[in-house]
Amino acid sequence: MTAPLDVSGTSSEAPPETVLEGASGKAIAGRSLGQIAWMRLKRDKVAMAGATVVVLLIVMALLAPLIVSWLGHPPDEFHEDLVDPNTGVPVGAWGGMSSDFLFGLEPSNGRDLFSRVVYGARISLLIAFLATILSVLIGTILGVVAGYFRGWVDTLISRAMDVFLAFPLLVFAIALVGAIPESAFGLTGDSLRIALLIFIIGFFNWPYIGRIIRGQTLSLREREFVDAARSLGARGPYIIFRELLPNLIAPVLIYSTLLIPSNILFEAALSFLGVGVRPPTPTWGGMLADAVRYYTIPHFTIFPGMAIFITVLAFNLFGDGLRDAFDPRSR
Repeated sequence: MTAPLDVSGTSSEAPPETVLEGASGKAIAGRSLGQIAWMRLKRDKVAMAGATVVVLLIVMALLAPLIVSWLGHPPDEFHEDLVDPNTGVPVGAWGGMSSDFLFGLEPSNGRDLFSRVVYGARISLLIAFLATILSVLIGTILGVVAGYFRGWVDTLISRAMDVFLAFPLLVFAIALVGAIPESAFGLTGDSLRIALLIFIIGFFNWPYIGRIIRGQTLSLREREFVDAARSLGARGPYIIFRELLPNLIAPVLIYSTLLIPSNILFEAALSFLGVGVRPPTPTWGGMLADAVRYYTIPHFTIFPGMAIFITVLAFNLFGDGLRDAFDPRSR
């Protein structure tokens, strides 16, 4: 619809776009993919609840000494006077739970269960995060290289993925951890065990994200912006790092949030089998392994088990919400 003109040829009414601009007072601003995803994520209450729990767990792990100093006792401090010497059961109801011992006491030695659960979060989250970073780095680089260059490069990397996926990871981890001496690579004790677990979990899990990134790269390499970069003389490394990787941030971020809980469970399984971090360093899996002998004392099993359950559930809910936020078609 055009505005009518007067006899002199000038418009008697303002153009529609001028009216709209005057009504709003400012120009309409565009939104980036990240801003749109954040708006969708904020509307997902379940995902935001999972993200809140994840943040609280990270804060708890970082501030474990401060939290324990306020609400508990040192994790390796024994309170044998509060344990029945004949049965090894903590004195009092519910395993000795009280205002001083929020989660009760461990059987036989009387250590503060609350403090050990809080400190156990540091080991589990540290191993899970660093192992995930290692897996994501290796898988993303090899996946994008295989998907972009195709040919013999793709064949070689894809067959390596098949070999790693067929590898009995749990059996290998048990054998490797048991064969490593007390001191190696300049590390000893818990530092060596943690570094070894990070390497095993991270290095042997990269094919999962590698396959996803390879499939995404196969689709992106045929897009117009890649063809435009090639027509301007851009070489492979430039296209990979400046054109493809920025468009792969969303799937990498989503898969990372879903890989972390798997790594937490794997670390807990290794600690449960006795090849994780050695006692007395507290880990959730190690606490569950110790609780097997005291199946008549439920609190010894419930609290470390609930810590694993809540952590894995929170990361999974947040990862699902993140996936829906970046890809609304997946709903």
